[in-house]
Amino acid sequence: MVTIKSKEEIEILREGGKRLAAILSRVAEAVRPGVPSLELDALARRMVAEGGDSPSFLNYQAKRDKKKFPAALCVSVNDEIVHGLPSGEKILQEGDIVGIDLGLRHNGLCTDAALTLAVGAIDEQSRKLLEVTKQALTCAIERAHAGATIGDIGYVVESFVKAQGAFGIVRDLAGHGVGYEVHEEPFVPNYGKQGGGIKLEAGMVLALEPMLTLGSEKIVLSADGFAYRTKDGSRSAHFEHTVVITEKGAEVLTKI
Repeated sequence: MVTIKSKEEIEILREGGKRLAAILSRVAEAVRPGVPSLELDALARRMVAEGGDSPSFLNYQAKRDKKKFPAALCVSVNDEIVHGLPSGEKILQEGDIVGIDLGLRHNGLCTDAALTLAVGAIDEQSRKLLEVTKQALTCAIERAHAGATIGDIGYVVESFVKAQGAFGIVRDLAGHGVGYEVHEEPFVPNYGKQGGGIKLEAGMVLALEPMLTLGSEKIVLSADGFAYRTKDGSRSAHFEHTVVITEKGAEVLTKI
């Protein structure tokens, strides 16, 4: 069931989103060659705890998952699309691209945001992938307002991406409602038909998150049971913001 958040709940989400954005920004500053991904997770955990909040991904288990996620931060490198598991052995290398995704629960309510970063100098294809994915998120946000539909958001993302060249749009993973839980209805794909799907209403809170690849849209689940990767091994980028729908547009709650 799609839920409408109250003014009081939206105010809590605003504060939670502000805190999440500050943490994610600090974690982004720590991304550099030679850094173990586990170090980024430790930094995120420490900052969340210092604020008196909790990491909403830690020990989270979605319906499709076979076990609980054992980290606070998802760290997805190169061909990992989302839900990459940080570890001491996963060390960032010059030329990598890395997605960092964090969920935060503040006063009982969840926000969610992600960005993909260059680790040192990266090749031109990867740079363009990051740029287009980030711009696709901007397109989604600009189209999200009361009276529009889920299909409208997907349509504008898909249309924008197709106009930029040969990028794959991940179809089996998508944005979602958020707030009371990490994942709520509705499912918000990055493709669609104008006017299709449910109509957006003021007070809906959504995590919008385009995921693009340099190759095929097909995905596979990693052996660890958490990370989704591109089937063809191509690189992938992921950008995400939590937004609240208003009559005038989408208010970004996790603006960095």
